[in-house]
Amino acid sequence: MEDNKKPGQAAPVPGERQFESLLWGSRLLVMLAVIPSLLGATVLFLIGTADIIKVMADTFVYYLAGGTQDIHDTVVPNIIMAVDIYLIAVVLLIFGSGIYRLFVSPIDQAESQAPNHPFNVHSFDQLKDKIARVVILAVIIEFFRAVVDIRFQTPLEAIYLAVSVLALAASLYLMSHAHRTNDH
Repeated sequence: MEDNKKPGQAAPVPGERQFESLLWGSRLLVMLAVIPSLLGATVLFLIGTADIIKVMADTFVYYLAGGTQDIHDTVVPNIIMAVDIYLIAVVLLIFGSGIYRLFVSPIDQAESQAPNHPFNVHSFDQLKDKIARVVILAVIIEFFRAVVDIRFQTPLEAIYLAVSVLALAASLYLMSHAHRTNDH
């Protein structure tokens, strides 16, 4: 039996090689998160698309087919909801592909296309950062969907809205500033 031991290295523990092989193979357990993430993203993309098609159909009926149901109060919130659904689908795509890349294998097509592609993550921190950015955008869109339906009762409520929009703008500025700092 050939000794592959380097000078100063401890003797291998019996079964160590098999256990390490098992540990290395256990990385494939992440496929239990990757596949459902991709399936969930697919379902959400289909739902968002169906919602947009429904808005288009309602618009067609209202303007061209003499529909009587007013669509003005529902078009914008429904489109915003669809965009929110798309963003959540994107989160699932980035999560699934990022976990796959970190644990299983780099995605050759993403590697060759662009080093800054969202699927190219090199660490958990980078994956967390990419997901957090999309989640923040989804929260902002959800905020604007809620704002569309607001009917102000007092001037103070309008001030609260203005402060909220200012806070969102500041958070977007800080997020983009942090992104530029990380890129340099």
